[in-house]
Amino acid sequence: MFQTPLSIGGQPVEPANWFDRIDPLTGDVATRAAAATPADATAAADAAEAALPAWSALGPGARRAALTRAADALAARAGDFIAAMQAETGATAAWAGFNHMLAVSMVREAAAMTTQVGGEVIPSDKPGCVAMAVREPAGVVLGIAPWNAPIILGVRAIAMPLACGNTVILKASEQCPQTHGLIVQCFIEAGLGGGIVNLVTNAPQDAGDVVGALIDHPAVRRINFTGSTAVGRIIARRAAEHLKPCLLELGGKAPLIVLEDADLDEAVKAAAFGAFMNQGQICMSTERIIVVDAVADAFAAKFIAKVTTLGVGDPREGKAALGAVIDRKTVGHVSELVQDAVSAGAVLATGGEADGVLMPAHVVDHVTPVMRLFREESFGPVVALVRAKDEAEAIALANDTEYGLSAAVFTRDIARGLKVARQIKSGICHVNGPTVHDEAQMPFGGVKASGYGRFGGKAGIDAFTELRWITIETEAGHYPI
Repeated sequence: MFQTPLSIGGQPVEPANWFDRIDPLTGDVATRAAAATPADATAAADAAEAALPAWSALGPGARRAALTRAADALAARAGDFIAAMQAETGATAAWAGFNHMLAVSMVREAAAMTTQVGGEVIPSDKPGCVAMAVREPAGVVLGIAPWNAPIILGVRAIAMPLACGNTVILKASEQCPQTHGLIVQCFIEAGLGGGIVNLVTNAPQDAGDVVGALIDHPAVRRINFTGSTAVGRIIARRAAEHLKPCLLELGGKAPLIVLEDADLDEAVKAAAFGAFMNQGQICMSTERIIVVDAVADAFAAKFIAKVTTLGVGDPREGKAALGAVIDRKTVGHVSELVQDAVSAGAVLATGGEADGVLMPAHVVDHVTPVMRLFREESFGPVVALVRAKDEAEAIALANDTEYGLSAAVFTRDIARGLKVARQIKSGICHVNGPTVHDEAQMPFGGVKASGYGRFGGKAGIDAFTELRWITIETEAGHYPI
């Protein structure tokens, strides 16, 4: 069992109480973590505020060097991260390894961005006036990260805010406190202690009070949340009371459109990966495959044949494509969506009973918009096959959702694919690629109920800085009074 204390001001802090994170597969205690109180949250924010002046005053070269050391520290502990993810979330080694690899890349990209926090000189109509637009650190950034891609999303909550000169509080997920704690350890080992990076963990029942105290703290100037749309709305309302900007990356119901001229074999590979990587527990997961009637039967046959080869098993054995889902609640939710669809006329093409949290891949064909599976985020190992009469109906079906994070379209005609992509209401769209795709330098985020704001590259600079207008008068002034 691993024990995770709070980390405030660069020091481990023993809490008054602890809580246990249970391994979803074995039922054993995976991690014992600090159960923070609102007072602990306030102390973390105070520490971040105290560290802000010195860190924000550092030049870009010094911040780049510190972040590069953090990337090296993360890279050196791949085995620890993979073991923690498997114990706390039931992930496969492949998914945990990808998380680690991309997270290291994100820190290196953030290090490279320190010299890109620029501004501009703007021509002024006033004689002798030099006008500048200058980007400065926003202040203390609160990052709230989820469990499903914990290394990627935990690092994303920290790296770019630091590159921009902010200090950070990482509010860890209750379902993976060890994994998130390891991230903060690596940053502190790299010299980013003393309140520059702080860790707060809390028992599930205390989340509202702890997060509320962090949002309310006057030093916190940005809230950076990745998680469900329902919780994102709560956080946005609390932040709005203080007029604090949020960056929200929320739920999704990603469509993958297959047109009649698509390479079906490529579409099948991308759809299977997008739907079932990490058991479908990715915000970008393909949840609706929308196929035009002309190739629907052919695609369905190929896709179902592919999915039946995707076994499910103990992720520690490394023999199956699918590992455990996060909890039995997920199994129940997915089962309800499947049963509702079948009762309304859909066909369960492949699937089966779950063994605890080991749930096989489910494909439900002939899904229509009246079914819950068409509309509700499943966040589990199930995908809906939806038939469309033509391209226009496929686009309409893709947009018939409250969400708008990721999407994809398959066609051999690239110009056509781009035209379709421009009509899909989503923050991200891929032509002839899967809906699951992330790179550190890309502007990542959604629209509608999938949230607002963008992570990655220069978009992240905009999210984590204040843009100020500063002028210098070089001539004597002339005033009307």
